[in-house]
Amino acid sequence: MIREARLYKTDGEIVTCSLCAHRCRIASGRTGKCGVRENRDGVLYTLAWGKVSAEHVDPVEKKPLFHFLPGSLTYSVATVGCNFTCLHCQNYSLSQSGPVIERVPYQYREPEHIVANAVRRGCKSISYTYSEPTVFFEFAYDCACLARDRGLKNIFVSNGFMSPEAAEMLVPVVDGINIDIKAFTDDFYKSTCGGRLQPVLDNVRYFSGHGVLVEATTLIIPGLNDAEDELTALAEFIAGVNTDTAWHVSAFRPTYKMTDRPPTSAAILLRAREIGFAAGLKYVYIGNVRGGGGEDTVCPACGQTVISRYGFAVRENLLDQGACPSCREPIAGFW
Repeated sequence: MIREARLYKTDGEIVTCSLCAHRCRIASGRTGKCGVRENRDGVLYTLAWGKVSAEHVDPVEKKPLFHFLPGSLTYSVATVGCNFTCLHCQNYSLSQSGPVIERVPYQYREPEHIVANAVRRGCKSISYTYSEPTVFFEFAYDCACLARDRGLKNIFVSNGFMSPEAAEMLVPVVDGINIDIKAFTDDFYKSTCGGRLQPVLDNVRYFSGHGVLVEATTLIIPGLNDAEDELTALAEFIAGVNTDTAWHVSAFRPTYKMTDRPPTSAAILLRAREIGFAAGLKYVYIGNVRGGGGEDTVCPACGQTVISRYGFAVRENLLDQGACPSCREPIAGFW
């Protein structure tokens, strides 16, 4: 089950992993920051290939992707491991278990199993999600190639910290990606996530510019990334990439190592949504709060609700060949 990794260089017994922006230099017998890529005598191995610790059928809206085959099912898979150490991670039992990978229950899966199960369960896509799919890149890539051959779409749900080399390999096989833009300051990324902001922004631009449907998510944490000037700068960045990019502003709930912060108020989320629209974004959604219209897709030209949602459920889809039924304005997305 242990496979040689891709995207690394060796210099004697030291290897440099080129999978993500950390570019870890790894001594023999050690792993990178993700905990699932190990140097064995100058050869880098992925410890996560085929070790699926989470496998579920989800509505695609859960990713969240609101402009990608709405109302369809996606087959979600994950191994353990992450290249971030977010203090507020909601999936920390998976993402932060890289160094103790064998302690987390898993089922061994070949790509053929994943694709066959997705087809059998009526899914239109496979999502690489829950933990950070970049760190199980080799397995995700092998599944994605086979899925493409079988007529399925591929979705990445990612922190966006992959290297340019990894992004270049993913573009031909990934159809949609949701990238977390966790904040718009490097200080937040360093202190709260163990990463950096710029590589994430670079990948938002890269995937959007290479034909992959991109949606962005920001978890709004009171007192940490909810200042109006920061949210404005973030929204303006997304709009500068593509005003059609959907932005999900989601409510924080205290969890993991961040239980000292209150939940996000409805007022903050509503203000963030207003900021997104003011920056020129056409589609801004409120996440982790059901009802109230913040989950609906509204025509940016005439204001008609074209897709009505409650939570992850599509209640009504009025799109007519990808356009608003009232004014014929094209609605950006993969329909």
